[in-house]
Amino acid sequence: MSSRPPKVPFVNLSLQHQPIQSQIAEAIRKIIEQGDFILGHALAEFETAFAAASGVKYGVGVACGTDAIALGLQACGINPGDEIIIPANTFIATVIAVLEAKAIPILVDCDPETALIDLTAAETAVTSKTKAIIPVHLYGQMVSPRQLLDFAKRHDLIIFEDAAQAHLASREGYRAGAIGKAAAFSFYPSKNLGSFGDGGMLITNDAELAEKMRTLRNYGAPSKYLHTEIGSNSRLDNLQAAVLNVKLPYLEKWNRDRTAAAQYYNSLLEPLKRKGIVPIANHSSSGHIYHLYVIKITEESSIDRNTLQEKLAQHGIQTGIHYPVPCHLQPAYQNLGNRGDFPHAETLCQQILSLPMYPGLSNTQIEQVVRAIVLSLNC
Repeated sequence: MSSRPPKVPFVNLSLQHQPIQSQIAEAIRKIIEQGDFILGHALAEFETAFAAASGVKYGVGVACGTDAIALGLQACGINPGDEIIIPANTFIATVIAVLEAKAIPILVDCDPETALIDLTAAETAVTSKTKAIIPVHLYGQMVSPRQLLDFAKRHDLIIFEDAAQAHLASREGYRAGAIGKAAAFSFYPSKNLGSFGDGGMLITNDAELAEKMRTLRNYGAPSKYLHTEIGSNSRLDNLQAAVLNVKLPYLEKWNRDRTAAAQYYNSLLEPLKRKGIVPIANHSSSGHIYHLYVIKITEESSIDRNTLQEKLAQHGIQTGIHYPVPCHLQPAYQNLGNRGDFPHAETLCQQILSLPMYPGLSNTQIEQVVRAIVLSLNC
């Protein structure tokens, strides 16, 4: 009697944490011993290190990635009523952050091959009120820096990068976060660089902007009890910064592991393209750091995405959908557009499926995932 095949989890963080568990424990012990919990040495150290790794001068740690965008836009001088162009198929946090900054999100469609913002579509969205564009470096792949810079120059716009899924991604000689005026990162636990809770950071080459961001995250106070801005309480605490300090030196290796896993997926899935299983296109070569490995189940497939997901679950394969509903079709945000306004985003949300992806994912596990896809298609 054959045994049930082992389950392949969507994410397995223990493979990262177990080898460095003693280092993490020691870093946390020091914070507790010193009683240095808020805006302390570990945070300053991590801000400097992460900014340098990303190719910029300054980092400002905040409570989460959403705050990094919202407060970052405020620091960049975005005013109430300013229009900001964003893609329709981003995570809803991008929209929420723009609204928190009292700006107006203007959605545009995406490229159906890469799922990244379509800058040609964005051309028609620019008005006299447009002040910025937020390119979302989705799934770990950057929007083309050259195209972004040309677009922003033509329309005199601020580039504010949403790099929540793109830690140390690269393209055309740029690192994620080093293209525009500023960029926001998330350190949610499942990110390529994840904390043990929520966390975020704004990075920039602008010293004045960085200083304003430090003020905004700390009640709008450049010094204690002096409030010069309408700020917030949004600080990356020292315990999380200490964990991230330990993990940061391993990030490039973990990213290479993800890239290798993606390449193996690509090779095994190549014969299935004619059967409607099509990986999201990589236009960044090794610069894509595969926060997620996403496939499309197109009309050529014998089954739809939801059926495939169910069948994979029966084989013990965990999957995800990033994201099943575009922003303008979310119940709370229907004022952002109507069904049919962004057809590529709407089609993708019905086709995409995220397969297991994490450092330490073995070739045997990848083979198991692909074998389960083949069995599901042929059933």
